[in-house]
Amino acid sequence: MEVDVPPNQTLYVQNLQEKLKKEDLRKALYAVFSEFGRILDVVCLKTFRLRGQAWIVFEDVTSASTALKALDGFAFYGKPMRIQYAKTKSDAVAKLEGTFVARNKEERMKKREEEKEQVRREQEERALRKKEEAETDKEEQEKKKQMEMDVVTEPHNILFVQNLPEGTTDMMLAMLFQQFPGYKEVRMVPNKPGIAFVEFEVDTQAGVAMTGLQGFKITSTHAMNVSYAKK
Repeated sequence: MEVDVPPNQTLYVQNLQEKLKKEDLRKALYAVFSEFGRILDVVCLKTFRLRGQAWIVFEDVTSASTALKALDGFAFYGKPMRIQYAKTKSDAVAKLEGTFVARNKEERMKKREEEKEQVRREQEERALRKKEEAETDKEEQEKKKQMEMDVVTEPHNILFVQNLPEGTTDMMLAMLFQQFPGYKEVRMVPNKPGIAFVEFEVDTQAGVAMTGLQGFKITSTHAMNVSYAKK
């Protein structure tokens, strides 16, 4: 708490949860602070510069001081509040005392323009994030579509294995596939990691192995995609 700010009716609160909606935050603050005295106003703005901050205006200094001592450091929605006396008198107090002077028109217009500009920037940021997410989803869909196109449904005695992790060897695959009858050999593809061909004596034996090892995870992040190879 800053020692150079004298006790007054208005508390300045920082480190508030920024994800709460403005009205929800205002109601929650009112519920917590009203236990210490009558509240004239709760001011919280959602502009970028003032997010996570609020001003609590009490009717008297005693109530404000009691609330400050009790709630400074209090965990509010998982974050400890930082509270101090406000440096300037709030409009609500000034009106109560009869000393309120409305801000001039130019100052109000400037404040509104700043808030509008901040809203515009936040909307642009949200639009950009949505665009990036949409592009990522599109790429994933195209990859999935390509993999589906690569799948051959006509039975064949040779299997095409995809999505193998880096470092997979023919010996590793042989250990997996040789447990199935009719296994003949594994053929890795030079300079093309992640894929391989596995040959069986007949297509029915290859089909049994395909069913048995479809989706088998060599590592926790790589599930094998097994299909019939193209003839």
